[in-house]
Amino acid sequence: MSKIHVYFMPGMAASSKIFERIELPNAIFEMHLLDWLIPLQDESLQSYAKRMSKNVLHKNAVLIGVSFGGILVQEMKLFTAPKKVIIISSVKSNTEFPRRFKIAKTTKAYKLIPTKLFENVELLAKFTFGSSFIKQRLSLYEKYLSVRDKRYLDWAINEIINWERTEIDAEIVHIHGDADEVFPPKYIKSYIPVKGGTHIMILSKYRWLNDNLPKIILE
Repeated sequence: MSKIHVYFMPGMAASSKIFERIELPNAIFEMHLLDWLIPLQDESLQSYAKRMSKNVLHKNAVLIGVSFGGILVQEMKLFTAPKKVIIISSVKSNTEFPRRFKIAKTTKAYKLIPTKLFENVELLAKFTFGSSFIKQRLSLYEKYLSVRDKRYLDWAINEIINWERTEIDAEIVHIHGDADEVFPPKYIKSYIPVKGGTHIMILSKYRWLNDNLPKIILE
């Protein structure tokens, strides 16, 4: 039997190292880790998704994206014809954004975020992971949040806040923590809940994911 190829896309500013605790049975699956590219000048999310899709080298692959990576793999779906798309700690359309995202879009307040300061990994971790950020884990964040290029960060924040998708794709499989503070579950429709899962559950709930991802992929 040929293996199922599974491509993993990390969240905003994160490297593919965030998936180092994720293990899928070798006999059935082959894991491929994607990393963020630096966006081109004025590159749209759709163009970026098309460019990133060139790194998906197998037909009928499964795409798994975390947070902003979850938004990106939904856009990549148009260019890769995947077998399945699974998002973790993410949203399926801008209708699932919390109120503060909508206010940021209306007021354009996100343009005032001093992304240059995110060279300080502690500030970046607080911004990316929300209140589940823990100071003692700073060395971990140093390792995981390695994409600190100002062009990338400005682009990413702009593309998240201004994501235009309003229709939810019913084919998307959504796994979400019931304690996610970046994308609070009260705004999220139809998802597989993970008890105690915060926005960083790709790290903290890896055992749940390792136990459940294989059957979710195969369903």
